[in-house]
Parts: sequence; C-alpha cells; structure tokens
Amino acid sequence: MIKQFPSLTEAFFNYFDVDLVTTPRQLEFVERIRYRVYCREFGYEPAESFPDLRESDQYDSHSLHSLITHRRSGRPAGCVRLICASDEHSLPVEDFCAGALHLGYLETLAENRNTMCEVSRLAVDYSFRKRPGEQHTRVGEYDAFDCCHQEQRTFSLIGIAAFLSAFALADLAGRSQGFAMMESNLPRWLRMSGVCLEKAGDPTEYHGRRTPYFVSSETAITNIRDDLRKLYLTLEDRIAAGLSRARLANGGSRVEQRAVSVASA
Repeated sequence: MIKQFPSLTEAFFNYFDVDLVTTPRQLEFVERIRYRVYCREFGYEPAESFPDLRESDQYDSHSLHSLITHRRSGRPAGCVRLICASDEHSLPVEDFCAGALHLGYLETLAENRNTMCEVSRLAVDYSFRKRPGEQHTRVGEYDAFDCCHQEQRTFSLIGIAAFLSAFALADLAGRSQGFAMMESNLPRWLRMSGVCLEKAGDPTEYHGRRTPYFVSSETAITNIRDDLRKLYLTLEDRIAAGLSRARLANGGSRVEQRAVSVASA
C-alpha cells in the first residue's frame, strides 16, 4: 500500500498553532517577536524605547492580533495585527503615509472607515527565517532546529500563514477592505500565491522603502491557490474558535475583553 504524505499546507498545522491573541501571555509573545524583529534586527523602531523588550504602540488599543507558535518547542514563530479604523481611531497609513496614497484611496478611507483596516507588524522570528551563516533574510527559512525535512519545509509558510490570518481577523471583525505598507518583494510573493492586491500609492520611507497596497479580503481569498485556500479556511476556523471562547468567557482578561470589543466594533 502506497503511503500518502500530507501536502505542505496540510502538514503546517502538525507543527504550528495559529491563535487569536486573547491572553496576556500571548500578547507578551507578540510584543517580544515585534521587538526582536522591528527593533533589534532591522532597527525600524529604537530599541532603547522598549526597556522591557516588548514593542507596542498606540494602534494596539484598536487592533486584533494573531500569534503563530511552534508546537514542539512552544516557541513563538510569527505574528501579525489588524488595526481597525473608526471615527476615533486612525491607521498608520494615514498618519505616516498619507502623502504617498493616491487620492481615490484617501477618499475611500474617509467614506468607509468602519469597514477599513490595516495589516501591520507582520513578523517572522529570526530563528524561523535564517539558515546558519546567512545574512539577514525577510521570508521564511529554517534555522538549526532539530527537526525533520518536512517540518523544516513548513517554516516557509509562516509568513503567508500570518498574512492569511490577517484576512481571517478582518472577516471576523467585518472589515472587508484594508491597506498594507509593503516592501517590493512581498507583493510579488503574494501574487504568486494568488492574492490580488491593488497598488494604492507611491513608494515612501516607512520602516524602509515601502509602497501602500489596498486589498479586499473577499477578492483576495477568492483567487488564492487551492492549497492556500485550505490553509486559510483552517486558519479562519481556529481564529473564530478563539473569538468564540473569548466571548463565552464574558469578563476574562483585559486582553480578552479588548479582542472581543475590537472584533465587535
């Protein structure tokens, strides 16, 4: 009998958990990944501003977060946040990059704030991206983990899993349209995966040279490759389950309450 091996996307969940952040411990993991990547590794934010080694900012108060954890080691591997716009809360793209946005997208943002969001602080921990001896890399590679070849191969999916989990967060929060500031390699990588993006402005300096992109979560998911669609649907189920548990807790931790509040806004 021929042994059937799972596809790479099916195998991903054998090695990683993806969760909606609802506990203080999970939020600490997210903030520590962000500190290591955004402050220490790439210097996008001043490390001395975060003596507790946890990067956070004013947008976290109206954001949902997703955390990817390596199951066998318990080590946090990646994260992403979804910032939700409102009349009271702005997005980084309008605070720091409005001059780079094309007028039509500024108007869309102004007219539809309660359906708008921004994918932000996507980070994959250094240990899951870099081979021993390599210089800095930005897309998933594997480090010297004591794991099999199949497990090592799933490390390359951490980045796309984080991005797709942002779409799942957007769907749960009723945020059908959003922005993301991206380096030049990420849009190409996403398009190869079937994710449809619209260039929404001109390149500008924001945590390096980045370009604003606009995406409809429904359109993006409709066109992704079949194997990634399965990955997305599993992500969506897991994040929805996390939100359901948080709602049932009814008065749990501050992090849990905030996740429910932002998702329900």
